[in-house]
Amino acid sequence: MTLVTASDGVRLNVEDTADGTPIVFVHEFGGDQRSWEPQVRFFSRRYRCVTFNARGYRPSDVPDSLDAYTQERAADDIRDVMDALGLQRAHLVGLSMGGFAALHFGLAYPDRTLSLVVAGAGYGAEKQFEDYFRQVSNDVADKYEELGSEAFSHVYGMAASRISFLVKDPRGWQEFRKVLADRSAGGAARTMRGVQARRPSLYDLEDRLGRLDVPVLVMVGDEDDHCLMPGIFLKRTIPACGLHVMPKTGHTMNLEEPAEFNRSLAEFLAMVEQGKWLPRDPRSRPSEIMKTS
Repeated sequence: MTLVTASDGVRLNVEDTADGTPIVFVHEFGGDQRSWEPQVRFFSRRYRCVTFNARGYRPSDVPDSLDAYTQERAADDIRDVMDALGLQRAHLVGLSMGGFAALHFGLAYPDRTLSLVVAGAGYGAEKQFEDYFRQVSNDVADKYEELGSEAFSHVYGMAASRISFLVKDPRGWQEFRKVLADRSAGGAARTMRGVQARRPSLYDLEDRLGRLDVPVLVMVGDEDDHCLMPGIFLKRTIPACGLHVMPKTGHTMNLEEPAEFNRSLAEFLAMVEQGKWLPRDPRSRPSEIMKTS
């Protein structure tokens, strides 16, 4: 592992594994770069795999200023990691908070984006829950500061969208909870307030998403309720976008169903690299039910 200095001086902990076409994995709020281990072990056989801890996640720096934590900064941190490693272009794979960051990277730097995988991204996007999401994000930040990461991990880890993971794989869920507990409470609180609570709804990005000219795979678990409709929205809005829905699966899908996640990702990357992941054919009109002439 190595520390990379972002353009604003914050140091980010990076792990760079193997050779080949690069994939940059971007973790969720509830994890860190260790959460991508099932993917790095699988894809490093054929790809150069890069993971990093977001700012606020030790051993990356934990800035004291809330202004250091924004959605735009999260996308630029991906750019800065790529710059430090000499990567002109890469496939981006992000889960939840990392999915938002990857998507914003693709919007800001499409010329550096080979493809995007946006998994479990939707929290706060639904307009009817926008105010509630901002409030609960700030409440979560308060709890981190009040209880600390270890104590609050037992609460946060039992969110509705994590239960299917717990039921299927208690051992895997316990490993997830330990990663959740092993973090700076201050960094977690500032990430919640600065990134999660202040990021724009996906629906507010509709015009930009409609012009996004890179291959995109959206992945969502069917028991990750507040990501389902945003996932369909992304599928309908982004020109070259596919939607993969995992049955009986929640938010932590890359750990909950690693074999299916890896299989779907591998197929997507293969199609992208063969130039076969294309925008929807205009003859396939969404409004048509049956053809009569």
